[in-house]
Amino acid sequence: MYSFSTVVSDDFNRVIERVTEALKGEGFGVLTTIDVKATMKAKLDIDQKPYHILGACNPALAHKAIEAETDIGLLLPCNVVVRENDDSSITVAFMDPAAVLTLVDRDDIAALATDVRERLQRVMQNI
Repeated sequence: MYSFSTVVSDDFNRVIERVTEALKGEGFGVLTTIDVKATMKAKLDIDQKPYHILGACNPALAHKAIEAETDIGLLLPCNVVVRENDDSSITVAFMDPAAVLTLVDRDDIAALATDVRERLQRVMQNI
C-alpha cells in the first residue's frame, strides 16, 4: 500500500479547510493545491466530481530529508487527495511516506519517513 485514507461527511470545501488546519497542527503547510476537476474541465472539457491534490510539506522534516539525500525532493511533498465520492461523502487520502521513501533504502530516511507517517496519521484522525 502506498496510501492510507478516511471517509468523512461534510462540505467539500470545509473538508479542505479541516485538512489544512489539521496539517498545520502537525507542522505542515500546503505548498500547492491542484484542482483536478477545474483542470480537466479547462483542458479536456471533462466534468468530474471535486478532486484536489494538496502538496503538504513540513519544512523542518523536509530540510532533514534533503540534507540526508539531496535528490529526495523528487519524492516530496507529501500529497493529500481530497475527493468527492458518488454518495457525496469525501475521501481524504494520504501518501504513505514510509512506503514511498523505501525507494531511498536508507535507515535514516526510513526513520524520518516513519515520523512523517505518524504525523499524517494524526492529521487523518483529527479531521
